[in-house]
Amino acid sequence: MSESDRRLRVAVLNRIFSPTAGGAERYSMALVERLAQRHEIHVFAQRIDHRWPGVTYHRVSAPLAKPRWINQLWFSSVTWWATRRGFDVVHSHEAVWHGQVQTVHVVPVKYTLFVGRSGWRWLLRCLKVLSSPRLLAYLWLEHQRLSVRSDRCIVVASSSLSKQVAAVYPALARGLRVLTPGVTGVAGVAGAAQKDAARQRLGLRSSGHGILFVANDYQKKGLDALLLALAQLPDDVWLAVVGDGAQIPFYSALAKACGVADRLVFLGPLEDVGDAYRAADCLAHPTLDDTFAMVVLEAMAHGLPVVLSSERHCGISALLEHERNALILDEPSNAQALAMALRRLLEDSALRQRLSAAALSFAGQHLWSTTAEQQEAIYRSIAAQKT
Repeated sequence: MSESDRRLRVAVLNRIFSPTAGGAERYSMALVERLAQRHEIHVFAQRIDHRWPGVTYHRVSAPLAKPRWINQLWFSSVTWWATRRGFDVVHSHEAVWHGQVQTVHVVPVKYTLFVGRSGWRWLLRCLKVLSSPRLLAYLWLEHQRLSVRSDRCIVVASSSLSKQVAAVYPALARGLRVLTPGVTGVAGVAGAAQKDAARQRLGLRSSGHGILFVANDYQKKGLDALLLALAQLPDDVWLAVVGDGAQIPFYSALAKACGVADRLVFLGPLEDVGDAYRAADCLAHPTLDDTFAMVVLEAMAHGLPVVLSSERHCGISALLEHERNALILDEPSNAQALAMALRRLLEDSALRQRLSAAALSFAGQHLWSTTAEQQEAIYRSIAAQKT
C-alpha cells in the first residue's frame, strides 16, 4: 500500500467533545466524522457526547475540574502519556504541550495580555503574570504548543487569527496553515410550510419577523446590544436565543428592563440548530470577539441574511463583503446602528432575497469535505516525515 493510501492512526484531543459545547468542538467533531471514513480515529476527551461509526473514544479523568488551569495541565499530561506511542499523528484542539498538529481556535493568551501595551502598562502586566500561577501555566502551555518544530504543523481557523498568532509568535508566521470551518452542505432556504413547522416545534411565534441569535457566551457575542436594538424595532419583530442556559436568568431580567421580554424566547442549547435556522428570517451576530463564527456560515447555508460584526471583531467578515453577501457593522456594541441594519433588512424584501442568494453561494464554497481533505494532507505529510 502506498503512503498516500495508508490508513493512519490518529489521536484527536479535546477536553469537551459535544455538539453543544461551542465552535471549536464542533469544528473538531466535523473533521473526525469525515476522516473516520479513511483513518483510525481515537478521540481523547473528558466529556464525550458523541458517537460515530469507526471512532474509538477514550475518556480522560478530571480529578480536579477547577481551577481550569490545573485541569488543563492534567489533561495535557494524561494525553501525552496515552498517545506517546502507537499513533501516526496526534492532533490537539486544546492547549497541550505535545502533538504534531495544533489547531488554534482562540486568540493567543500572549496576544491578549501584551499586545497594545507599552511602558509602565507593559511592566504592570508582567508583574501581574509573574504573580499569577494561572497565567504562568497558560503562557507556558501556549509557548510549548506553539514552539517551532520540524514535525509540527500549526493550523489556525481564520486569516485574522493567523495575524494575531504571528504577531506574538513571529517565528511561526511563514508556516501557519489556515483551515477555515465549513458546512456539511447547503440546506437552502426553508419554504413557508417548513418555516411554520419549525416555529411550531420550537414554540415560536407563527407571525412577525424572527431574528436568531446563537452563542454560548451571550455577553461576548453581543446579546446586550441586540436587546437594546430589539427595543427600537417594531413590535412584530421577535428574537430567539440559542445557547447555554446558565445565562438565561440574567438576560431575562435585562430583557424585562429593556421592555422586550414578551418578544424574546430562550431555546437553550440545541444539539441540532437546523429548526432554529429554518424558523428565522435573519441572523444577528454582533459579536465582540470571534475568531471565525461558524454560526454565521451555518446560517448562510440555510439562506439566512446576516448582520454581523466587522473583521476587527469577527474573523469570517474578512471573507465577506458589506451589502454583497452580508450587512457588516463597524461597531457591534452600537445598538442604534444594529437596530438600523436589522430594520432595513427586515423591511426590504429585495435586500433579503439578494443577501440570501449570496449567502447560499458563499456557503457552497466552504464545505467540511474540502477542509477534511486539507487536514488529511497535513496528516499524511507528518506521517511521511515519521516514516
